[in-house]
Amino acid sequence: MANQTGRGLQAQERLSQVSDHLKASKADIPRGRDALLEKHPDDIVVTCALRTAITKGGKGGFKDTQAADLLHGAFTSLISRSGIDPSLIEDIAVGTVLAPGGGATEFRAAALAAGFPVTSAVKSLNRQCSSGLQACVDIANAIKTGMIDIGIGAGVESMSTQYGPQAVTEFSHLLESHAEAANCKVPMGVLSEKMAKSKKIPRADQDAFAANSFQKAVEAQKKGLFDEEIAPLTVKYTDPKTDEEKTITVSRDDGVRQGITAESLGKIRPAFAKDGSIHAGNASQISDGAAAVLLMKRSTALRLKQPIIGKFVQASVVGVPPLLMGVGPAAAIPVALKKTGLDKDDVDIYEINEAFASQCLYCINELGLDINKVNPKGGAIAFGHPLGCTGARQVSTLLTELRRTGKRVGVTSMCIGTGMGMAAVWVSE
Repeated sequence: MANQTGRGLQAQERLSQVSDHLKASKADIPRGRDALLEKHPDDIVVTCALRTAITKGGKGGFKDTQAADLLHGAFTSLISRSGIDPSLIEDIAVGTVLAPGGGATEFRAAALAAGFPVTSAVKSLNRQCSSGLQACVDIANAIKTGMIDIGIGAGVESMSTQYGPQAVTEFSHLLESHAEAANCKVPMGVLSEKMAKSKKIPRADQDAFAANSFQKAVEAQKKGLFDEEIAPLTVKYTDPKTDEEKTITVSRDDGVRQGITAESLGKIRPAFAKDGSIHAGNASQISDGAAAVLLMKRSTALRLKQPIIGKFVQASVVGVPPLLMGVGPAAAIPVALKKTGLDKDDVDIYEINEAFASQCLYCINELGLDINKVNPKGGAIAFGHPLGCTGARQVSTLLTELRRTGKRVGVTSMCIGTGMGMAAVWVSE
């Protein structure tokens, strides 16, 4: 009995020592921002991120270019700029919203035509406005779990060729008879109008925010701040005045307009209600574009001598009421920050998609963000929101600007149609 008691006490002492050791170890682990800035072999890193220019739907440089051809351009530029051996790419995820059949067939074809071998798998996915981000996150998580070693997250949309009534699905009686389900098909502009009224976002504030987006984008374009992230693309273009087909090279966002002020926007008629506040000048532009992000583990990047420009840290996705879909970032960003132990002030730059000035402004105010940290080069109001592209485009824009300004931590986020929000944390290197 004495021996058993002695062994029991020894076991308790050992457990106590182990517990003390674990507590001490945990105390030594840096938390929050400091932890994020550390480098580890299994970090999921970005070695190349780029986009095409973003052009005006139905009018701009890409109006006659199919989504798969835009994607092909992003792929070939990514291969060229990164120097990656295409045979090393195991999976490619492409976010898109409007492409018939989800774009699965033509996106696989685009990858093959760009130079990826038949061994590189391709998938398309649709989480509406967050599709491009979801594609990047899917690839990052596949690398994390060991499913693949190297992959590409991308996004593309040709709103010129695929946007319109045909993009809206008819609801069955089953869905129409459920109130919240039926809300999922309310048009985005109407939803944003309802949200602006519900959250009491004045039109004057929306117009001031939108004008500031244009002004920041104009300044950034003048200084060439978009040039590094944009891969020029040569396409066929039919001149609407002469009906002549030309070959042009598109290297600038053509939706950026000079001379926009809150006063000039204040003269535009509301689009969705006579007494409304939403109009073409304070909402995201219908546009075309593609983006691509190359991801792998840090250890892989070092072995392949790939330049590391940043790393993926964590992501969140949440649901919100369909009629208040614009509040998505306000719900998703705190979740992503909590997962990484960050405070909102630890973030240097927020890229929050400007689907509408009303919803973006609400999210900024609700979260208490420093507005000077949000979209420093302007956003979708100024240069466009090609639906499936935006989430991947933001990664390129964010990492380029963080590196240029010597800052480190960034967040990308967007609201999502039918009532969701998504956010991701990135670190620049």
